[in-house]
Amino acid sequence: MSGTPPPTRVPESAAWSPDRRGAPSSVLAGITYDPRHAILLLEFRDGAVYQYFQVPRQTYGDLLKADSQGTYFNRHVRRAFPCARLHPAAHSGTARPQPAV
Repeated sequence: MSGTPPPTRVPESAAWSPDRRGAPSSVLAGITYDPRHAILLLEFRDGAVYQYFQVPRQTYGDLLKADSQGTYFNRHVRRAFPCARLHPAAHSGTARPQPAV
């Protein structure tokens, strides 16, 4: 994707959100948001880790509160913001769908 910022590590002080409001997600294993840089860091259940850039704080809050975080991600984050993959999915015997990059 042209114009995509290079991956920027979320500071070590940013912890995975322990507050998983809404339904448990079958897609997302961890969610972190860096409000200073407007970066949403998502860890998927398959082990892939992606950063989404220029994400408003409201989008992060709405994701946490969504009845289905996977559905919210697909509708409001996946193709709406530039992203970079930080860690590939774990390899297994079955193919798993990957987030759009």
